[in-house]
Amino acid sequence: MSNMTKSLAVFSGSTYPEFAEEVARCLGVELGKVQLEKFANGEIYARYLETVRGADVFIVQSVSGPNVNESLMELLIMIDAAKRASARTVHAVVTHYAYARQDRKAAAREPITAKLVANLMTTAGIDSIITMDLHQGQIQGFFDVPVNHLSALWQLAEHIKTKDLDTDNMVVVSPDLGRAKAAKKMSNLIGCDMAILHKERPKHNQAEVTALIGDVSGKDCILNDDMIDTGGSVVAAVKTLKAKGANRVYVTCTHPVFSGSAYERLNDPDIEEVIVTNTIPVDKERAGKVHVISVAPLFARAIQNVFGNTSISEMFDPNFAL
Repeated sequence: MSNMTKSLAVFSGSTYPEFAEEVARCLGVELGKVQLEKFANGEIYARYLETVRGADVFIVQSVSGPNVNESLMELLIMIDAAKRASARTVHAVVTHYAYARQDRKAAAREPITAKLVANLMTTAGIDSIITMDLHQGQIQGFFDVPVNHLSALWQLAEHIKTKDLDTDNMVVVSPDLGRAKAAKKMSNLIGCDMAILHKERPKHNQAEVTALIGDVSGKDCILNDDMIDTGGSVVAAVKTLKAKGANRVYVTCTHPVFSGSAYERLNDPDIEEVIVTNTIPVDKERAGKVHVISVAPLFARAIQNVFGNTSISEMFDPNFAL
């Protein structure tokens, strides 16, 4: 089938329609119409209000809070509805992949929820997934369909460059060993040194910084992570850097989960700015020091390349995996 006879259809879940609308504008298409409702007992209902027969359907959904389980279930139901409506292909455009932190068994009798979510999406009927900055790169291997794994590092690095900071006195800091490779990539993009913090988690959403590898004294620090949840570990890392003599500390992350009192914590006087992307909606009234960078054009380009059967690898470094 030639590209001239193919039909592109973009639909949005209810979690973050503003992002989907921006993606559609970048693609130059109208966002498709879909009816999303709930029964009295909370069950989710989905029905496409236009034909998707023979179309390549892209469902844009941020699987995030405050109702993360509902957003995941809604995505699965929309996938099933599209398959049963004879869509040619169905692609999940998941700006934030929930349950990714449980990607292995760190203790006995634990689940691997990142694999479970991958199984659910695959069973529902996706032909591929487009997502960004997975918590660990190996999650791609949990899928038996193509995974188009985008990265926001380039956009974050470009924003840092606009601040005209002295790269000779700047260091990108990884908040833990697992993020070291991403921190190294960002430091290469900016052209500065890097450092690594070591932290331990006595329990969920609580972190203790136990060591620092590298020199941050008198330097501007760029603390880079894939997500910020409650903000507790970020503030602990910032306090450690300041105690080690760091000058200004900027925080960057892809996914602003921002649970609980995260916004208030991130207004800490030791933090210059918190730079995030719009994979998850940010409360503008509580944003404070939070600066949002849009990655909708990047997702739109990925959708266009998947639809047109052209290369995705040109959008990122194929030798670098988060």
